Amino acid sequence: MLQGERIKLRAIEPADSNLLYQWENDTSVWHVSNTITPFSKEVIKQYLANAHHDIYTTKQLRLIIETENNNSIGCIDLFEFNPLHLRAGIGILISSAEYRRKGYASEALEILIKYAFNTLNLHQLYCHIGVENVSSIALFKKYNFKIVGTKKNWVKNGKVWSDVYFLQLLSE
Repeated sequence: MLQGERIKLRAIEPADSNLLYQWENDTSVWHVSNTITPFSKEVIKQYLANAHHDIYTTKQLRLIIETENNNSIGCIDLFEFNPLHLRAGIGILISSAEYRRKGYASEALEILIKYAFNTLNLHQLYCHIGVENVSSIALFKKYNFKIVGTKKNWVKNGKVWSDVYFLQLLSE
């Protein structure tokens, strides 16, 4: 378990299946997660059955963000893990508005950056953030991610195309 001051990042458990089912099927965040179809409970169950494999096998790591009161409020992911080039993408979900803008995502990001660079020995982390997502851009910039490019008309949400920033953080 990875511990911060107010949160911990923990491995996914079978008991999280209902939460993951709810979060993955939240259509309001599909446009940032590249999801276009609902996830079945069976797919979530299969995912959980393989969640114990390490990042070198699955090329991803999902951790539950849990408050000091043991409330599961979201998740943080490393994805597209590349052990040759020592890099991974990073994504964060805080599940509901009542937990947003309270510093939980910031603390989770700080913990995961340290883990990625100090334990996994990664050279770089990256993320893609819609140009309109000012709060997420500010969060990643707070931890020295740099905007290194813009992907034009990268994401389609309904009939509207949006640009996406590509942000990158290199280890020191």
